[in-house]
Amino acid sequence: MLASPSVPVPPPDLPQTLGALRASGWVSVPVHEEIRRNTAGRIAAGRPLVERVLGFEDTVLPQMENALLAGHDIIMLGERGQAKTRLVRSLTSLLDEWMPAVAGSELRDDPEHPVSRAGRDLVAEHGDDAPIEWVHRSQRFAEKLATPDTSIADLIGEVDPIKVAEGRYLSDELTIHYGLVPRANRGIFAVNELPDLAERIQVGLLNVLEERDVQIRGFTIRLPLDVVLVATANPEDYTNRGRIITPLKDRFGAQIRTHYPRDTATELAIVRQEARPPARGPGTPRVEVPEFMAEVVAELSQLARASTHLNQRSGVSVRLSISNYETMVANAVRRALRVGESEAAPRVSDLAALVASTQGKVEIEALEEGREERILQGLVAAAVLAVFRRRCPTEELGAVVSAFDDARVVHAGDDLPSSAYATLLDEVPALRAPVRALAGEEDPAVVASAVELVLEGLHLSKRLNKEAAGSKATYRSRG
Repeated sequence: MLASPSVPVPPPDLPQTLGALRASGWVSVPVHEEIRRNTAGRIAAGRPLVERVLGFEDTVLPQMENALLAGHDIIMLGERGQAKTRLVRSLTSLLDEWMPAVAGSELRDDPEHPVSRAGRDLVAEHGDDAPIEWVHRSQRFAEKLATPDTSIADLIGEVDPIKVAEGRYLSDELTIHYGLVPRANRGIFAVNELPDLAERIQVGLLNVLEERDVQIRGFTIRLPLDVVLVATANPEDYTNRGRIITPLKDRFGAQIRTHYPRDTATELAIVRQEARPPARGPGTPRVEVPEFMAEVVAELSQLARASTHLNQRSGVSVRLSISNYETMVANAVRRALRVGESEAAPRVSDLAALVASTQGKVEIEALEEGREERILQGLVAAAVLAVFRRRCPTEELGAVVSAFDDARVVHAGDDLPSSAYATLLDEVPALRAPVRALAGEEDPAVVASAVELVLEGLHLSKRLNKEAAGSKATYRSRG
């Protein structure tokens, strides 16, 4: 049978029988010990514990390293969008690449210590000639999203009526259809949103965490499983949707609290890593995202997490930053297509599109009709102002403000091509210095973006007046 292209093929020189495996010097070790050994190796080599997880280097990851070195089962607490699932799934990289198992065993039986009836029978019958199969670490991970309708049969197992109908007795262990936990034997089993699991079902996990076994109802058998259990939960779930029963919580060796990015730079690094903006294809413009516009998106999420108008118990996910970044770029592409330009760079006028991509990802505590949109517009404006003040000290912009004292009016918006802003620089030479500081000698699209940031920043810092209609704006002197 051909192997699935998604599952690596084991090297051909690996032992194929129990006798050859023993002769190779292989030694069976528990999963916790296997992970401990590989974790220690990574720490000693100065390698990160997990890849593609940013902002946890000095907080979450040291706690994870301690838990894994101690051989603990882990529960991770954190609001939505805090990379809990990614952290859990990344633990498979700490397993050995290949693990031997009794061939055909449902529970990936250890060749030296098989726990299932089928595995024991096979080793007893064939001895050193018992066939061995090799399991890749990517197949040693099982995950269950906890839902109220999850049953003991799903997690632990139940009698299979098909096997009974085939002629086996109910008392025969071979009639059991094993659940997810036994099938995760010699691997990692993860439960997402643990408090959503009914309390009577949580009881079924007690033996797994303490005695390291499961018991199937109606059978006097024990399955001494070797499994690492990892769970995730939202802290609010302890009191709202459900709770983790105290005996189960007590059995987890480590409780680790995750968090959102604590600064704009980290948020921006995550956005650049995870965002999937529209790819350039035939007939679509090339996109250049200025650093200051990407910074506005990250700053917006940082401000949202401190806003009293938003429900902070619900959290403001990093997915908000990613979605807003992609929306901003998409709007810039749409604008460039409409005005017939081959290059696009997001501008302040594109930020109006972020209201739609933000509304579904935050919970706004407002009773007035229509106030939600005003709150989000205020957050966008505050993000622009924060970036403007960091990158364009207002004391250096006096010449630009003075240029508006002769009743000059400047138009901006998504209906203008980049060339219109190049013309504006010729008309208002005082703009050149701050724009060059932002955009350097970049292409016209980035220059247009820098011009809009300077004008909007001067308006938000109350040095210019602005009249807006949708994504179009007119700037004039405050005199």
